[in-house]
This record gives sequence, C-alpha cells and structure tokens, in this order.
Amino acid sequence: MHILRQAPLCAVGMAIALACGTVSAASAEYPTRSLRYVVAFGPGGLNDVVGRVFCQKLSEAWGQPVIVDNRPGAGGNVGAELVARSNPDGYTMLSISTAHAIAQTLYRKLNYNLERDLIPVATLGSAPLITVVHPSLPVKSLAEMVSHARANRLAYGSGGVGVISHLSMEMFKQAARFDATHVPYKGGGPALVDLLSGQVQLHTNDIGLVLPNVRAGKLRAVGMMTEQRHPLQLEVPTYIEQGHKDFVMGNWIGVVAPVGTPRAAIGKLSAEFGRIAKEPDVVKLFANQGFDTTGLASGPSAELIKNEVARFGAAVKASGAKVD
Repeated sequence: MHILRQAPLCAVGMAIALACGTVSAASAEYPTRSLRYVVAFGPGGLNDVVGRVFCQKLSEAWGQPVIVDNRPGAGGNVGAELVARSNPDGYTMLSISTAHAIAQTLYRKLNYNLERDLIPVATLGSAPLITVVHPSLPVKSLAEMVSHARANRLAYGSGGVGVISHLSMEMFKQAARFDATHVPYKGGGPALVDLLSGQVQLHTNDIGLVLPNVRAGKLRAVGMMTEQRHPLQLEVPTYIEQGHKDFVMGNWIGVVAPVGTPRAAIGKLSAEFGRIAKEPDVVKLFANQGFDTTGLASGPSAELIKNEVARFGAAVKASGAKVD
C-alpha cells in the first residue's frame, strides 16, 4: 500500500554489523551499536514508511543507526520467522501488523508463533478502515447498502484471501445477514482500480488508500470503523452510529522482539517509541494521511495482539479461508 509519502532512510545500507561484540542489552549503556528493524513487507508500503519515520527518530535520539531491513514474503511470515529465530540481545526488532495476527489461523503451517516466540515492544498506531461503494449504487448508508445487496447481485473486492479487507467484509456480511461475492486481488491497489471502474461495487480498506477518490466524488463512503467520526471524514458516520458496535478495526502496526530479549531493552524501546508517537510533527505527518499514532506500551500491546488473534481467528474459521 502506497498511502503515505516516502520517509527518509533510517540509515544508509540494508545490512547490519552483526559481527560487533555482544553487549548486554540490560546494561546502562544500551544501545552501544546499530539496531536492526525488520519490516516483513516490501519498501514503500505502510509498514515500511511508518517504520522508517520511527527509526529515524529513534536513531537521532540514541545516536545509533537503526537500520531498516525489508524481508517480504508469505504475507509477512518470512520476516517474522527470521526475527523469532534471531539472537534476543535487544538489537533486533520486527514490525508487525494486523496481517500477522490473521496469519496465526489463516496459514495451515507456520514456523513461528506470534504470542509464544515474540514479545511486544509497542504499538505505533493504526490506519482505520472505511467502507466505500461505487457511486452508481443508490446507497448512502450501511443500511441502504445491505438492503441493496439483498435485492441485487453485488461483488466486493479485497486485497487477497484472508487479508483485513476480505475478513472485515465477511464479518459484516455475517453480522448484517446479507451476501456479496468476494473477488480477491493481489493487493488493495488492483481492487481499488476495479472498484473505480465498477467491476466490483463494494470495498473496505484503509482510509488513506481510498480518501482521494472519495474526495473526488469517484467513490462514496458509507461507514467508518472507528469509535468516533474520523477528522479526515467527519461527514461519514461510524459503524457504531449505524448500529454495529463490534466494528472498530484498522490496520495497526506494532513492534516486537524475540522472546528472551532483556526486559531492560524492551522497556527502553517501548518508552522511546511511545515518546516518538506523540511528537507533534510525527502526529501531524501521519494524521494527514489517515494513520493515527498511539504509542501503546508493551503490556497493552500484548493484550491487543491476544485479542486480535482471537477475533480474526473466528473470522478466518467462519469464512473458510486457508492458505498453505
């Protein structure tokens, strides 16, 4: 997803000097060398861009390079497995997202467990979801969308089987008791292209991805998956306002480290990420693009992960989605 403008590189180069002598992360001097921040997706996407901004800030604060290492593959599982098996010395972190919580039940075989092998550091923020329709549909609310779908054959596009744009709509279909044909694409971008052309009629995705087309009148927003109306789309009522209280969700981004990482390192990283998330320039940069920074600490992040694994596990089971 290319919903945020590219941020500066956290450090020059993609390799990290792992040959440096091991220094206890629990020492008062931590960190004494470069840190590695693994992004389990390719350059330019939401996880990558958010990570680079936070890494740059962390590097400036600590006087040590924080190197972003993109390791895409298998829906984020390649990078996650790499970090889960890394030395838990406080110098390797992983950027995780909603996709990793979904993966715990979506994939038939995983070589790591999100809750067993990785320890939460922080939650950086979330890109809330918004449901949009093609403007040819005579609907302006969720109730009208559901009613129209019951009387007509409609299709919705998603970024692929088992991703949040798929599961969120499946959850809503079940809750609101209507049907629509699922058309999976290789990413949110291609799904959006076919939505704009009318090949599919419904879509749910990050507000930042669809907002330009909503503002241009090319799409119509019918519901926000936020607790309160979003500042970027105050005219769009939430799912809660429209009678669907369980639909608050978004593409969140967090940071984890290998289990066994010293608590002193986790605490220091957590506090610093939390501080950065509240810096006015960081808040403004991402708020304008539809990403709301939170800076949750390690404990609340662990609770978030636990709840999201369970929540989307139920959705995966109900949808029948599975990936080998």
